Amino acid sequence: MDAHTLELLQFDKVRDLLAGYAASSLGRDLARQIEPSTDLVAIRADLALVTEMCTALGLGQSPPFAGLHDVRLLARRAAIGTMLTAEQLLEVGESLACTGAIYRYRMRLAEHLAGLIELLAGIEDLGLVGKTIGGCIDGRGHVLDMASRDLAAVRQKLFDLDEKVKAELKRLLRDPKLREILSYPNATVSGDHHVLPVMANHRQKVPGVVHRVSGTGETIFVEPASIANLSAERESLKAEEDREVKRVLRRLSSEVGRVSRPLSYALDVIARLDLITAKARYSRDFNMWAPDLNDSGKLWLRQARHPLLESLFRSEPEPRSVVPIDLRLGIGFNLLVVTGPNTGGKTVTLKTTGLICLMAQCGLHIPAGEGSQVPIFQHILADIGDEQSLEQSLSTFSSHISRIASIFEVANDRSLVLLDELGAGTDPTEGAALGRAILDQLDQTGCRAIVTTHLGDLKTYAFNNDRAENGAVEFDIETMRPTYRLHIGQFGMSNALKIAKRLKLPRELLKRARRYLKRRKGKSGDLARLQELREEAEKAREQALAAQHEAAREKDEFEKKRAALDREVADAAALQELRTNLKVNDVVKVSRFDRTGKVVRVDAKKQTVTVSVGLGQWEVPFDEVFPA
Repeated sequence: MDAHTLELLQFDKVRDLLAGYAASSLGRDLARQIEPSTDLVAIRADLALVTEMCTALGLGQSPPFAGLHDVRLLARRAAIGTMLTAEQLLEVGESLACTGAIYRYRMRLAEHLAGLIELLAGIEDLGLVGKTIGGCIDGRGHVLDMASRDLAAVRQKLFDLDEKVKAELKRLLRDPKLREILSYPNATVSGDHHVLPVMANHRQKVPGVVHRVSGTGETIFVEPASIANLSAERESLKAEEDREVKRVLRRLSSEVGRVSRPLSYALDVIARLDLITAKARYSRDFNMWAPDLNDSGKLWLRQARHPLLESLFRSEPEPRSVVPIDLRLGIGFNLLVVTGPNTGGKTVTLKTTGLICLMAQCGLHIPAGEGSQVPIFQHILADIGDEQSLEQSLSTFSSHISRIASIFEVANDRSLVLLDELGAGTDPTEGAALGRAILDQLDQTGCRAIVTTHLGDLKTYAFNNDRAENGAVEFDIETMRPTYRLHIGQFGMSNALKIAKRLKLPRELLKRARRYLKRRKGKSGDLARLQELREEAEKAREQALAAQHEAAREKDEFEKKRAALDREVADAAALQELRTNLKVNDVVKVSRFDRTGKVVRVDAKKQTVTVSVGLGQWEVPFDEVFPA
């Protein structure tokens, strides 16, 4: 998809919104990397999974992502024999426990969520390895004594030795002669050594090792000789403890390496599940629907809302609602020329359409009404800029023309082209002539295109081309703001004179402007009548499409009900056949006990069967017997 278009439509912000609903770094990374696809089958499959997840969330079946980390690199390192640290193993252990939770989540999913069940089918319950790690390392990353017998034995020796050191210190401090030469009557610790604060002028009275001197030089910290011997032994035991800890870490790393492949696969699937869940949460939060996709170029957006504006309005101190639009393209016409006041309403229409099409092709539900149709576009190409700025110049006009030229290089009959303010930035007469030529070229290309303009000469283009239609963005004269409602079949007026009157421009000046306007609009009456006829035709077409959509929806519901009824009849027939052909030693499920048992005797006349369940034999009617 065209990178410049994605930037113009601010698609990165949609990615960021989606990433905010992800539960883990795995899902957030996928959300920020999401790209529009052109594979109709794959997109439909993604949308079906998102729809199923919306149903699951509605049933309170939210996936358990607690403890999920991206440990795929750690798993690969463990697989080649690298020893992982305790902190790394702790993360791996939490992720392994998450795979077990997801495995059990799949077991709990409702039967009709077949897509999600199939997606998670390959995940193994690796929670046992996670429990092994959790039993050896605590939440702070400390290897526990129970991790191995040898480690427990070494730490017991260290404990006993520390007790000896404490006892020896207490004995020394009870000596009144020694207490007289101490700066204060307590022992302290220097590094791993227990030392006594001896006055500098009595250094020779305490045999031992000097570890440090106070800042004033008046106190020397001495490790007594009797304790120094124990410290040497302690260092040896600490080294042995370190070796045992590493042995435990290597053993646990080996266990991780053994399950590296299924763990990596599970994390890939769970990452995708997190993305699907994020899409579903986004959809539920913003009241979105799955679009009906097609490859015939039919675009029909019903009550569509700009996703970024809706998010922005929600975050305001006084939340506002986005005005929805209805838009159609590829159904009766391929080109839509949107006219009206140069106040921003037309640009919102372009961006709403472009963003919704991109979202649909990313497998996202769209902020539009149920039954909205979106085609799969090979290219979405846009040229949208601020044509109202004071800095508009020849260079701006040149850049837009260059962009349009690059669009024509790649546009085809499977493209959506969005052009903002066609013909602006130059002389109106030349701009209108150039605009008509560009519209002709778009028509010849066969693409779907929405073009906005405020040039009056382009408003009549659709009257001479059956494959083009006019559209107008409604404008409120009182507030002098666009209402953002789009009316197809109408052409918009610039309302310059009405706005000027509202802003108290002199009355004589306005009269003169109206006289000039009348001289240029010799055929205004014919255009008005033609406009009325096209509006009537558009209303009739909208009603027909709505009726057609409703009929299609009812037919689809009927087909689903009929298919469900057919399945029920088939299941009932299969169950009846099973009960009719029951034989001794057949294994069946007895609904009364919710357990399986073995058939002992069949009485066809009484329509009963004797089944051995547990320690007893029970006679039950055929109605309580089901396939095992």
